[in-house]
Amino acid sequence: MKIGINAEIAFTYLISRKRQTMVAALGVTFGISMFIFMNSIITGTNEYFEKATLSTIPHIRLYRDNETCNTDMLNRYTGKKTINLIGNPQLVPNDNRFYNPQAVINQLLLTKEVTEISMQVTANVIYSFGTVQQNGTVYGVNILEQDKMFDIASTMISGKVKDLDKSVDGIMIGAGLAKKLGVKAGDRIRLAGFNGISKMLRVVGIYQTTIKSIDDTKTYVNIPVVQQLLLRDRNYITDIYVNIHDNSKSPAVAAKFAKITGYTAEAWQIANQQSLAARKIRDIIANAMIMAILVVAGFGIYNILNMVIYEKIKEIAILKATGFAGKQIVSVFIYQALLIGIFGSLLGLALGWGISLAVSKIYIGLGNVNYLPMSFYIKHYIQGLLFGIVTAFFAGYVPSVKASKVDPVKIIRG
Repeated sequence: MKIGINAEIAFTYLISRKRQTMVAALGVTFGISMFIFMNSIITGTNEYFEKATLSTIPHIRLYRDNETCNTDMLNRYTGKKTINLIGNPQLVPNDNRFYNPQAVINQLLLTKEVTEISMQVTANVIYSFGTVQQNGTVYGVNILEQDKMFDIASTMISGKVKDLDKSVDGIMIGAGLAKKLGVKAGDRIRLAGFNGISKMLRVVGIYQTTIKSIDDTKTYVNIPVVQQLLLRDRNYITDIYVNIHDNSKSPAVAAKFAKITGYTAEAWQIANQQSLAARKIRDIIANAMIMAILVVAGFGIYNILNMVIYEKIKEIAILKATGFAGKQIVSVFIYQALLIGIFGSLLGLALGWGISLAVSKIYIGLGNVNYLPMSFYIKHYIQGLLFGIVTAFFAGYVPSVKASKVDPVKIIRG
């Protein structure tokens, strides 16, 4: 295969200084391998935390919030005869229930974004077994719908999800709460509401999410059980959980749902802003480290080419004297930089993949994390290759321009 004379000269210069060429290439290799590794671990960690977060909360939560008092009632009474104002308006408490919750669900199911939907009602209770008592929150749910949303079945360590669906007096409790109460599947525990109403329920299952705040306090029962504890009718629902196709679009979809239903719709990003802020900080730190490494690698290439120009200054002068134009001289050193960049980048991709694979085998064994979460996305490898080539190009451009301005007459005479 024929190659251009410029590329041939560039290749000759590179192999004439094998050690310096290898040092420059290894600089790029190290930079790209760290780019791949950092992207793998940061993306993998972010995906793990996002998955852990969404294993307990929905993409969108609909509820009825307390409203600030307004002049609507006065306006309806007085009509347009007067202008009504309210000084120092206050929040008006309400029972936070949905009016005709099934109609709201039917509205949401007509939208194309919804994948799963579930309604629930909650109550703060005291769990009792013998003389032992613990505070917590009981969730009245359709357990099969909740299982579709949060994969509760994968967290079960005793019993099955469908056991609760079949039991009118059943309850599923967290492993932490079971340990504190000293109960196991089949035992009966008492739930007492703060209104004095209590119920005896049979433990049909025990789950473990490894999230202490949930495992120590949260229990699942069928919706009518909580409605009875609260002395409410069968239409009493306080929350509607919704999952959508693309959870990254939750804020926009939540605004749409709020407009459709008239209730408050809260996206999971709004409820977890602290976690998302920490994720953004991790991304900034990782990207800053990667850019610093690539800049250092670029300076390595720059220094190598500067040395080549200094040592080959007479050869460059001769090339110009034999008819090489300035842009041809530029192309010689750009070729060198690109060859170093491509070779170093390809080696860096392989090394980064190997490091990431090795790290993904590190056993953690804490909570529900067995191994360090790592990601392997082709886009990161494409980006790494492009970054390596671009860094090499700019690192080679400055010395190549310097070489193109050599005056052959002065160099040869000197």
